[in-house]
Amino acid sequence: YAMNILRKFAEYKQDKETAAYLDEKQEELGKLLQELCWNEDRFIRGFTEAGEVIGKRTDPEANMWLNPQSWAVISGLAKADQADMALERVYEKLNTPYGAILMDPPYHAHAFDGALAVIYNPGAKENAGIFCHNNPWVSIAETVIGRGNRAFEIYKKTCPSYIEDISEIHCTEPYIYSQMVAGADAVFHGQAKNSWLTGTAAWTFWNLSQAILGVQPSYDGLCINPCIPEGFGDFKLTRTFRDAVYYIDVKNPDNVQKGVKKVVVDGKEHEGCLIPFEEGKKEYHVTVYMG
Repeated sequence: YAMNILRKFAEYKQDKETAAYLDEKQEELGKLLQELCWNEDRFIRGFTEAGEVIGKRTDPEANMWLNPQSWAVISGLAKADQADMALERVYEKLNTPYGAILMDPPYHAHAFDGALAVIYNPGAKENAGIFCHNNPWVSIAETVIGRGNRAFEIYKKTCPSYIEDISEIHCTEPYIYSQMVAGADAVFHGQAKNSWLTGTAAWTFWNLSQAILGVQPSYDGLCINPCIPEGFGDFKLTRTFRDAVYYIDVKNPDNVQKGVKKVVVDGKEHEGCLIPFEEGKKEYHVTVYMG
């Protein structure tokens, strides 16, 4: 993912040497990851210094990990069929009513040497707890493959606005994100811990603004590419970007989860989702047609 970003900056600077270097190294790394880390229907978690594989699908414990699946998709490493399979396994094996757990099954008797997760009871923190910080990554990954229903469902499971009715289970302030929530194997599944101690709010803002509502800043301007649940309807939003105000009206007549037919900027139609930046312009009136 970092190489993708650096590659764009190399293009902007017309730095062909750096761009070629990044292409070469990314291809090398991609081949290694595909060869060593894809395990039939999921990506493994990693390797120990001794070469032991962590997170094989045949392991008796911790055979499915959350973060490798989401970031493989977000980064663009995962091929289309891999992305679909990996996120399906996440939904089948790691999904709970209170969010996605870190890994499954919890460590108990088969942890690799040095695994700190074993100091926690099953379902707590790193040992198959629900980290609110990385649930937005799963939601973002779902938007990458166009599944707005799944993305919004995942978002709602940890969002304080949607879980006030389970405050007696959650047990922390009803207006704040917590670091973690007890996982499916915990005694008090759904009980939150360590409120305020988390980066969840920042990642949730990124998820909502850029992935779900789809307002994505770039060097060339703003790209509006929403990924929303069915029935979400039309919506309006205002975005300040480079000293200009963008008044954006998104219309979804076909009730699709993702896809932009055209963008109309101040009466002028553009193909794709990009609103080209114009130096000195202070207002943009934009209509985005999904479909």
